[in-house]
Amino acid sequence: MSTSFLEIVELPDGRIALRRAEDQEALVTLDFSGDAKAFLQGHHIEVAKAMLNVGLQMAGRLAEGDFERDEGPHVLH
Repeated sequence: MSTSFLEIVELPDGRIALRRAEDQEALVTLDFSGDAKAFLQGHHIEVAKAMLNVGLQMAGRLAEGDFERDEGPHVLH
């Protein structure tokens, strides 16, 4: 991935996107349901920022080879 600056934006349709600052194409999008937004009481953008931050940290660890792969079964929660 390029070393350009990344930005988190709320798209007109309500999705949250991570994209390069100079590009309109989203690298990652998050779409919170109406129920999730209600549960988060309007704080879904803060949650999205935290989710994307952790994802970028993990991607950095993977790129540096600082993460051991588990060969066992994977359960996504």
